[in-house]
Amino acid sequence: MKLLGLSGSLVGWKTNVAVHNVLTAAKDLDSNIETELLDLRDYEVEFMNGDPLAYYNEDTWNVVNKVTSADLLVIGTPIFQASISGALKNLFDHLPVDAFKGKVTGMVTNGAIDKHFLVSEYQLKPILTYLKALVPTTSIFIHEDAFNDVNEIIDKEVSERIKVLSEEMLFLQKCLDSK
Repeated sequence: MKLLGLSGSLVGWKTNVAVHNVLTAAKDLDSNIETELLDLRDYEVEFMNGDPLAYYNEDTWNVVNKVTSADLLVIGTPIFQASISGALKNLFDHLPVDAFKGKVTGMVTNGAIDKHFLVSEYQLKPILTYLKALVPTTSIFIHEDAFNDVNEIIDKEVSERIKVLSEEMLFLQKCLDSK
């Protein structure tokens, strides 16, 4: 089983760290799971203009294929202006409508304003369910105060929620795979 962590930020490190922590927690729960962190800053995903995927560059093609070939995913995004990142939304626009069918897809968001925890429920979750994802009941919003100066998560409650999300994701995916 392959768990892909997608960091949907082109700036900073908090989203990358948060997604990495979910991957590590999942690996701690099941050492047989294969994990990969896909950080959008490492790729030149072209802006979606409506053309078929074959017309886009190799990075765009590779990212879309990595996302669609994963067995389950955790998607992370910073919250900018009460919304998900433009880079992440652009990637979603490249995906087929059933990209996440039969896949558990967890959500991790981070930001500076407490009320932005709602963005995952009102923006990200509807996109994921449109793409046919099974979204766990647990989602994580991490306030910037939960990180230290070198972007490590120092809030024990956040670390516990990351573990709970990982447990729920693995449980749900194993239930789907057993059918």
